Amino acid sequence: MSVIRPELVEGLRRWSEVIASMALAAFGLWTLQSHDRFIQIIGAAIIATGLGLALLAWRRLRFHRETAAPGIVQIVEGQISYFGPETGGFVGIGQIVELHLVDHGATWRLVTPEEALHIPVSAQGADALFDAFAQLKGLRMADVLDALDHPQTTRVLWLHPSRRPVRLAKA
Repeated sequence: MSVIRPELVEGLRRWSEVIASMALAAFGLWTLQSHDRFIQIIGAAIIATGLGLALLAWRRLRFHRETAAPGIVQIVEGQISYFGPETGGFVGIGQIVELHLVDHGATWRLVTPEEALHIPVSAQGADALFDAFAQLKGLRMADVLDALDHPQTTRVLWLHPSRRPVRLAKA
């Protein structure tokens, strides 16, 4: 029998990365009490690091979806794998030329020159896509989080530079 309620344990587990980052920032704040200037500079760097990690952890937390969709997502050495009950596939992160959020925010659509892979947003392991998508040059993770928070029928999140429309300069 556990002394702590299971809901509280799950909440702490979910927020653990944010809590740990804030604890690091608090430690940096504590070091500012030192009378040694070098320790204070180190403390300021620790505060900045802790706050930066907390922001990243909070964004990852917003990326997570509670509902469970069928299938499993794995990312190994730059390859995104989706094993679904009816479909699945493999896509290298470097091969992606388009990233879409479709089906009213329920499915990622990863497009390569050869194929498109559809992955449910709430599939098991889909949280790892946050770090994979962060590797796409020019993708703003704030836009991805906004798309998840405000779903549309279809939303283009990122296009490879070769797929972006050419803007003509005015003469």
